[in-house]
Amino acid sequence: MSETPTIFALSSGAPPAGIGVIRVSGPQAAAALAALTGRVPQPRRASLAKLHDNAGALLDEALVLWFPGPNTATGEDLAELHCHGGRAVIAAVEGALAALAGLRRAEPGEFTRRAFANGRIDLAEAEGLADLLSAETELARAAALANAGGALSRQVEAWREQALVLSAEVEGVLDFSDEEDSADLPECFTWNIAALAGEIGAWLARPRSERLGEGYRVVLAGPPNAGKSTLFNALIESEAAITSPIAGTTRDVIERAVAIGGVPFTFVDTAGLRDGDLADEIEAIGIDRARGELARADCVLWLGAEGEGPAHAWEIAAQADCAGFTPKSAARFTLSATTGEGVAALKHALVATARDALSKPGQGALNARQHARLAEAAEALTAARWLGDPLLVAEELRRARLAFDRLIGRATTEDMLDTLFGRFCIGK
Repeated sequence: MSETPTIFALSSGAPPAGIGVIRVSGPQAAAALAALTGRVPQPRRASLAKLHDNAGALLDEALVLWFPGPNTATGEDLAELHCHGGRAVIAAVEGALAALAGLRRAEPGEFTRRAFANGRIDLAEAEGLADLLSAETELARAAALANAGGALSRQVEAWREQALVLSAEVEGVLDFSDEEDSADLPECFTWNIAALAGEIGAWLARPRSERLGEGYRVVLAGPPNAGKSTLFNALIESEAAITSPIAGTTRDVIERAVAIGGVPFTFVDTAGLRDGDLADEIEAIGIDRARGELARADCVLWLGAEGEGPAHAWEIAAQADCAGFTPKSAARFTLSATTGEGVAALKHALVATARDALSKPGQGALNARQHARLAEAAEALTAARWLGDPLLVAEELRRARLAFDRLIGRATTEDMLDTLFGRFCIGK
């Protein structure tokens, strides 16, 4: 018997459900099918079968599929049992599988980890799949799908091939370095390195994938009773913040994550900003936190006196329905969160601005690890561009290739793999 254990887990949603898909992967997958159904069906063809435990008791009637390796999702023998999705049915079938020799329950992300270990996917594709499973907005889904489909991996492979070609040119020069007519690097060599570094730099300048989870951060700021909380509630379409004519009602930072038009946002309501004597210590802490939020914001909606907000803040003339309303000469939006006047236009502008700041739909985005590895490659290429010694140039090109390999998982560590695949649910 192979030392590799055969694993199984429910790969569909938690029961109860209409269908429960139990996946079995490993060298004993065929034996497990034979034990439960009495036969191994034709490869890659759904077949109806009765499932029995080792005592012969009927467990369920299900569709079963058999996928012999290595051309499977995990790169090894794979079986699927499409059972009825009741809790008792799933528990009974899993219990029968657990009783078979050589089988055990899968750990979180173990199916995907086997796919990586068997060369079915690389590390960048696995990270894209993890992001796809956790995507909550259309932009996050599209970016994760691009990486899960290999967009980043194909780009990195193309860059690696270019680096190999450049390395071959350097090695050719080094091979003739001891001869009288020693060769020099061609004039286009520097241009080619610069072009490659430029392509990578364009990717590094893209918004990071973490932004798609955190969302475009919009902070509402201004003095007390400026209408911040009322506008905050209107933007998130929920009564999350208490509104009152009493000054200082909002004492702390209130955050809400929402999606508008498929774009993720984090809206932040803050305590009213004012100078002078404060009501109490709690209000002072709230104001300090509000000022801290201004520094973190991607966009500040300023509801205070015109020109007194942070640089590049959007001037908002709020409470347009109130008696004594004072318009702003340079107001980006004049609105009333109470009546809804101007709120839709503000949302539309925020969506357009956030789309420009975040990854474009379908465009791959780098996570923190990928960004760091690609930055290493860019640094090595930049160094190679300005070095005159072919030996030093060759070493920098080797560093760039190693960074590419680490990015897609040709060279990595077990600790990092444990962290990545631990993000997956059991059954994936």
